[in-house]
Amino acid sequence: MSDAVVVKFDNVTKLYKLYKSDKARFKGLFSKKVPYKENRAVNGLSFEVHRGESVALFGRNGAGKSTILKMVTGVAFPTEGEIFVDGKVSALLELGAGFDAESTGRENIRFKCSLMGMSESEIAEVEDDIIAFADIGDYIDQPLRSYSSGMKARLGFAISVNAQPDILIVDEALSVGDRNFQQKCKKKVGEIMSDEDVTLLFVTHSLQTAKDFCKRGIVLERGKKLFDGDIDEAIEFYNSSH
Repeated sequence: MSDAVVVKFDNVTKLYKLYKSDKARFKGLFSKKVPYKENRAVNGLSFEVHRGESVALFGRNGAGKSTILKMVTGVAFPTEGEIFVDGKVSALLELGAGFDAESTGRENIRFKCSLMGMSESEIAEVEDDIIAFADIGDYIDQPLRSYSSGMKARLGFAISVNAQPDILIVDEALSVGDRNFQQKCKKKVGEIMSDEDVTLLFVTHSLQTAKDFCKRGIVLERGKKLFDGDIDEAIEFYNSSH
């Protein structure tokens, strides 16, 4: 593990406005008078992750885990506080999201890799590995609208784990596909983590899986940090508090 900080949250708060209906939400875009409830998904959170660390985030639904990951990837932004991220981020969040339905799987590989900042030569280097890992046969040259949700997830996972990330983010993605593909996914993540320069942020409800991949755990509740330390101690704290 390096001393270099690759992810830093400094007193970060993320607020969501909850409206009664879509109509009210739309009106709220133009007027501050529309009533809403305020949800603090993340509340004054601070932590650092160093290069090469493997960190699991624990907490019940609504603890803020997925919101944290979305802010690291740049999908969401903090309402207050500062976030620092250094490195190419590959996220296994919503695996079927972000694809163009009219483009082929091969075209979507190139598109998604380019969005991650990869050059044409870098994409060419990993394209065959992605196709082999996804293992969807001739469908790779068919438009995404002909894919099942499982096929989209397999392609999404294949892209994310073969894109040579500096920071790998996993949110329950290891449960995608059949049992054989799940084992294949876990093995691939393990191979990635054998590189001491790759950083892992991991969310799962399987404590054993978290223990398999991570050495550090952060326990969250309602957007606040309750515990941050060794993975075994984090799991023990989480079990004793739930």
